[in-house]
Amino acid sequence: MPASRERDLLVKAARLYYQDNCSQQEVASALGVSRSNVSRILAAAREQGIVEIRINDPAGREVDLEEEVLRTFKLTACRVAAVRSDEEVLPKVGELAADWLLDMARPGDGISLSWGRTLQAMVRAVHSDRAIPVEVLPLVGGLSSVASEIMGEELVRDLADRLGATFRRLHAPALLEAKASRDTLMAEPSISSVLEAGRKSSLAFVGVGAAGVGSSEALIDSLRLSRRDRAAFEKAKPVGDVCARYFDEDGNPVRGAVEDRVLAVSLDDLRRIRTVVGLAAGAEKARGVLGALRGRYLDALVCDEPLAEALLAQSA
Repeated sequence: MPASRERDLLVKAARLYYQDNCSQQEVASALGVSRSNVSRILAAAREQGIVEIRINDPAGREVDLEEEVLRTFKLTACRVAAVRSDEEVLPKVGELAADWLLDMARPGDGISLSWGRTLQAMVRAVHSDRAIPVEVLPLVGGLSSVASEIMGEELVRDLADRLGATFRRLHAPALLEAKASRDTLMAEPSISSVLEAGRKSSLAFVGVGAAGVGSSEALIDSLRLSRRDRAAFEKAKPVGDVCARYFDEDGNPVRGAVEDRVLAVSLDDLRRIRTVVGLAAGAEKARGVLGALRGRYLDALVCDEPLAEALLAQSA
């Protein structure tokens, strides 16, 4: 058959099947060929680029990227937001995380939160038409010394209201002037019992920061470290933080003055929680998220497309 006639056949079969919604048997009758030939014709139409199939996910997810991130980092779940250039990133990531939370929450679960703007976007996106009998818990004290950030206590209360759930308060700052002050507060039953409940939660949602970027840098500045302590901190080469706990590129905790003055669960505590979901947006967060993944502090990840691509590129 001449090439032009063959191409015409492929186009006609494709129009009948994909545009006119004819069955393969109806296409076969219209073209005067067997039904088995129709399958081969349609396959050839796709191979030659006559037919291009595009899937638009109404949830706004990059499924192929999700699968690659899952395989690469051996996660239990991943959601990657597809964001156009004219869209805000945080709301899209927040919506995916909120949907995941509502799908996974079960009666009796403890759901714990850290703090920050990505967590705030998730909480704002939670809309439940029924009460979910869970308990919402904080993983970190209030961040009153970082005025530009969203305190965990506010998010805990807001999420509980949206779910019709109960919650616990952590009446203590996240950052202290001295280790002795932190230790004194951690010994208080009203504080230690709340943190212990957070450690035993079923689901934890945590923002992941990158050292030197945004809130992670503001947090360090707010501690007003001595020159010696700041030098020791930077010598450890921190790349990111979760719950104001810093780690290096291999996920090893950064010890010293910063860790000693933070009131929050530890990185080891996070590893013991059944499912920890990390939230982050922006390719500039890649080093921090990669460190958290290498440290096995996250079981699942919700992020945007540029960050997912940066993670895969940097892990190669």
